[in-house]
Amino acid sequence: MERILHDLRLSETITPFGVGAVVDVLGESLIAPDTSWWDRKRAPEISCDRLLARLGAGVLRQAPAHAGRAAKDTDHLLYWRFPTWRFCEQCTRLSKVTGRKNGRWINRCDCGGALVPMRYVAVCRKGSHIQDIPWFKWAHRGSDCGVTEAVRHCRAFTELKFVRSMRHGEGLAALRVHCTACKRSRPLSDLTGEDSLHRDYIRCDGTQPWEEPKPGDACDHRLVAVQRGATGNYIAERLSALDIPEERPHSAQVTERIRGHLYFDKVVADNGGPQAEMVAGWIADEVGVTAEEVLRVAAGDDDTADTPLLDLKDGEWAAFLGKLEAGRDDGAGDFVVDGWKVPADPKWPSSLTSHLVGVGQVRRVREVRALKGFRRHDAEADLIPADLGPDRRRMPVYPAVEVFGEGIFLRFDEERLSLWENLPKVRDRAEILVDRRASSQWAHRLDVPEPRFIALHTIAHLLVRRLAFASGYASAALQERVYANSDRPDRTAGILIYTAAGDAQGTLGGLVRLGAPDKLLPLLLAALNDADVCSNDPVCIESDHQGSSSLNLSACHGCALVSETSCESGNRLLDRQLVLGGRDVPGLLETVLDEVRRGASV
Repeated sequence: MERILHDLRLSETITPFGVGAVVDVLGESLIAPDTSWWDRKRAPEISCDRLLARLGAGVLRQAPAHAGRAAKDTDHLLYWRFPTWRFCEQCTRLSKVTGRKNGRWINRCDCGGALVPMRYVAVCRKGSHIQDIPWFKWAHRGSDCGVTEAVRHCRAFTELKFVRSMRHGEGLAALRVHCTACKRSRPLSDLTGEDSLHRDYIRCDGTQPWEEPKPGDACDHRLVAVQRGATGNYIAERLSALDIPEERPHSAQVTERIRGHLYFDKVVADNGGPQAEMVAGWIADEVGVTAEEVLRVAAGDDDTADTPLLDLKDGEWAAFLGKLEAGRDDGAGDFVVDGWKVPADPKWPSSLTSHLVGVGQVRRVREVRALKGFRRHDAEADLIPADLGPDRRRMPVYPAVEVFGEGIFLRFDEERLSLWENLPKVRDRAEILVDRRASSQWAHRLDVPEPRFIALHTIAHLLVRRLAFASGYASAALQERVYANSDRPDRTAGILIYTAAGDAQGTLGGLVRLGAPDKLLPLLLAALNDADVCSNDPVCIESDHQGSSSLNLSACHGCALVSETSCESGNRLLDRQLVLGGRDVPGLLETVLDEVRRGASV
């Protein structure tokens, strides 16, 4: 088959052109096979222990890459043609046959017309499998009166055509698969019915298009006909981590000191008895914690000691706190952060500076992104790993890419944040999104929308929108990382706005420069002022049903939404009222703009 020359960015090998994705390239429909088909010698290994600790045993590899123009022996990725059923633009012939020219297979019919892939494919409801619809079999099935004995016994496999019949109206009813031998004609509208493929005895093969069918691979789940370019055909399971010196959170260090105490075994042996309480008090006095904390660790309620890195964000949060306390960072490497405390300067509103504890100018950061696997049709469907080869259990290969960039880290005051999020009206507002997340089939993959997360997430979006004007970076080049969780032993309250690209786009210095005290605080005020009035107000500010699955409250494209590639949550779980306040809801920073305006009027 003739080779298709099409250049991809390395980041696109993770998504949207990653393993299992159906993509259109130069008018042809292709699918990317798993990493067992990669040339390992030309796929360099990427190191990131933090990420592998979450993924499990395996190796991270970057897709084969090249610089300059593609040639015959250029490192490349393999893609399979899918769907294999195509019809000719000229003669409308429908088949799997590919034309030949000078002994080479080409994507043209024998009549010279271009072959166009069929627009519908079959996807497994729960098994995440995808396959061609057997069009000849489907065309000669059905429950209508047109299925005669001649139709059932037709074997004219080369007489199938894909035609448009205007006398049958518009839409799918006008698109028909027609057999010129038995005169059977069936519209594509028959595909859209509930369990239509199941009624025609078309079953799931239990494989991906590049896999060879094996005995016992048949899947019990039913197939559904979908358009090959549908978004739900490919739901990537990605994971990214900042490559930082791993630091254990403070709670994990305290737990380790408790477990390492000389008398800890006595507490465990007494199993909650009176001696255990007495000894726990001794340990608590020496370690500097409460006796209840010692008894909880002894009871085994804390499992952090058995988790190598806890959560990726927990380790990152601990590392950022260490950098903020250290001040100027004169070190080298892939994690360089200059930390400074927010000054209590009279020229800045105290309602803003009191909420910010520290800021980090991230001069250099390395991020590694990996593809764990993918699902199809349903977020609850089976996860298909990125490696389906013979080593998938022992040492699977995960597609990965490393990118370098810079950013700004903001840490918020935990005490003030806790007081605010415990207000009844604030919790009631956040509970709206908590309930909707619980009722959605796929939203459980998002962060828990507690008040602090919604507020800090929204602030991150507002800051990204403002930085796009001042930093020299496009909005799509900026990304967020939200650290906002009150359920962890070490509560987190911060945001990271950074840029990470596979080329010089991520290291131009625009963000670090804006992280200086005299530039960052004006940017924050400008971001809040931009969001104070939305072009869609009063509809937007009074709304509590916006976004996909109504997972946004007072937030729309006019005020808070950014590029979906920039957001961890896909532009969901946002609310301006929890930042700037509403009619009955106190906002985290609702007094900031009022203080600025009072000062300006004096």
